[in-house]
Order: sequence, then structure tokens, then C-alpha cells
Amino acid sequence: MAIEQTLILCKPDAVARGLSGEIIARLERRGYAIVAAKLIVCDAERAKRHYSEHDGKPFFESLVAYITSAPTLALVVEGADVVDGSRVMIGATNPTKAEPGSIRGDYAQTIGRNLVHGSDSAASAVREIAIWFEPSEIVKRSTDNDRWLIAN
Repeated sequence: MAIEQTLILCKPDAVARGLSGEIIARLERRGYAIVAAKLIVCDAERAKRHYSEHDGKPFFESLVAYITSAPTLALVVEGADVVDGSRVMIGATNPTKAEPGSIRGDYAQTIGRNLVHGSDSAASAVREIAIWFEPSEIVKRSTDNDRWLIAN
């Protein structure tokens, strides 16, 4: 199992509904580590870079408008096969199709307010993390993943 990182966004609806802590708790209970976190009101430039693969699609502007409308909690999450594992935990994009027990299956209301974003591949994770975080904002762990490396 590869140790990897992924971007998780607790979108404005998750923050507004007070579900960010529940999302973090589920990730941590799974054994994943939060190695970076920040609450941010996303600007349009960052939002357009984040959603660039959807540029030109009819819903692109609504994605940008929503993610820039209120605070988002951005996380870098690390662990064994975290990209695929966190996607299973998040559930299907459309909450009506999300499995019970998944974050979206348990809490999301509509496809446009589906609480959370998770990178869909290791390559996307690398690209997305760079959009939301500077390398210096990400905490490093030891190679055995049981200890944190603290810079003095």
C-alpha cells in the first residue's frame, strides 16, 4: 500500500452546517492523518484553477460561485491508499446515489451541496494540493508514519 496525500475540501455547506469536525473525525478514525488544514474564503482565480477540468461545461460558473461564496476548510490528508479510500468514504457525487455510511450518503442534501471534495486520482491530488497549499504549510511525518517531524 502506497502512502499518498490527497486534497479534501469541506465545502461551504459542510462548514455552515458544522460538519467539518465530523468529516475530519471520520478520516482520522480510518487511520488517515491531517497534515495541513486551513479555513479559507476561496477567490475566483483559485476556484477556476481548481475546477479547470470543468471549464466550458454548463455548471462551471455555478461551481466557482459556490466554492467562493463562504469559507471552505481545505485539508491535506495522508495515508495508505488515501485517494481511493477517502473517495469511498465520501460517497457518490450525487447524494441520492451515495451509499449509507458515506459522508454524502449520511449528510449531503443535493448534488450542488454535497459537502466535500476529494481528489479523484494521485495526479489530481498533486495538482490540487499545489493550488490550495504552499509546501511549507504541509507537516512532514517520519517514514514509519508513527511520529511527526517537528522543525525547530
